[in-house]
Amino acid sequence: MQAKALPGFRDFYPEDFALRSHIFETWRRVAGRYGFEEYDGPPLESLDLYTAKSGDEIVGQLYNFVDKGDRAVALRPEMTPSLARMVAARANGLKKPIRWFSIPQLFRYERQQRGRLREHFQLNCDLIGEAGPAADAEIIALAIDTLRGLGLTEENFKVRIGDRAILDWFFLVDGFTNEQRGAALQVIDKLERTPPEASLSRLSAAGLSVQQTALVFELVEVRSRKSLEALSAKAGSYPDGRAKAPAAEFLRTLDALDSMGLGGFVEVDFGIVRGLAYYTGIVFELFDAGKTLRAICGGGRYDNLVGAIGGVDLPCVGFGMGDVVLGELLKDRGLIPPHRPSIDVFLAAIGDDDQPILLRLAHDLRNAGIRVEYSLGSGAVGKQLKLADARNARLAVVIGPDDRAKGEVQVKDLVAKTQVAVPLSDLVLNVKSIVGLKD
Repeated sequence: MQAKALPGFRDFYPEDFALRSHIFETWRRVAGRYGFEEYDGPPLESLDLYTAKSGDEIVGQLYNFVDKGDRAVALRPEMTPSLARMVAARANGLKKPIRWFSIPQLFRYERQQRGRLREHFQLNCDLIGEAGPAADAEIIALAIDTLRGLGLTEENFKVRIGDRAILDWFFLVDGFTNEQRGAALQVIDKLERTPPEASLSRLSAAGLSVQQTALVFELVEVRSRKSLEALSAKAGSYPDGRAKAPAAEFLRTLDALDSMGLGGFVEVDFGIVRGLAYYTGIVFELFDAGKTLRAICGGGRYDNLVGAIGGVDLPCVGFGMGDVVLGELLKDRGLIPPHRPSIDVFLAAIGDDDQPILLRLAHDLRNAGIRVEYSLGSGAVGKQLKLADARNARLAVVIGPDDRAKGEVQVKDLVAKTQVAVPLSDLVLNVKSIVGLKD
């Protein structure tokens, strides 16, 4: 018998679950402010759903098996393919644009490290059926405001934004083959974690010319609106009458974020390409300002995925934000709310004859929405009140024979350090007024 959780999986003790609940509640609250509706899908999907999108090489990262119906299945490693399948199934009946979010638990068999486990929960937000910079800005703003909702500020994190469509245009006008384009994107994606000589070697092995290699490194240095405009103007000199790079929509996205008052969070960074092959336009990642952790969030535009999976042509933009790295960041910044298990009322009985009244009062108070606990075993009143302190109870209600004869109980306010006699008939209203519950 195994005495501990599997590697890469977590036990959620009450204090851990309280943090998880805090994150989830913030995710739901902010997504709701943006008009997003919550959905979910099955944790087990057909293996084909993932290999069709990412190739057979993804199987090494999955928890997959053949089920009793002889079907090849996998625990979901991401939510986007399930979303694309679900949207395609009801595309004609859904009002566009679709604003959906989910908080799935995801599973990947990969090496553990700080901020990455083999399971995690993730906020997925997707805006479907709307192309263009307004939708891109909306989804990026939602990602930013989600972190702001957890107490993080401009000093704590930045959103780094690139654009795959712009990169693809430069690759096109410089004569990259599809294989060279793929190699260039892979090199750019890993550039910060790879020695320069290794990157040069990979580009050379892919057959890039000196000019093409120089372009790759020039693109990576695009870190501002000004540098993008300069590079786009330079591209205008290419022959054959080809149009300038499609920078206008990207710049409109930046303008929209500025208008929202979020421009201070934004950094242009064409070194952000995201590894997934299905991105077709803007891509972005949110990082802690010190860059000591993995990306907190990543996303972008993926206009072809719903069509590839479900045969329905719908533009899409979205992001995923994991709870593991986010929890690490909140700990580093001292933003985890203190966990203090608490109840509203602790009931204490002096003698066995007081137990029937205690049980009736407990039920009446609970029916009124009040959190109530009492000792399940016999014991002195002092011992019972120590348990009330341990539970951080706001009030202690003591029931004894003398007060019972008068139709009263003693209500101790454990915060104000006061005690009053309250008629049994008034107890529920009295407690509700003290703990702040409304009728």
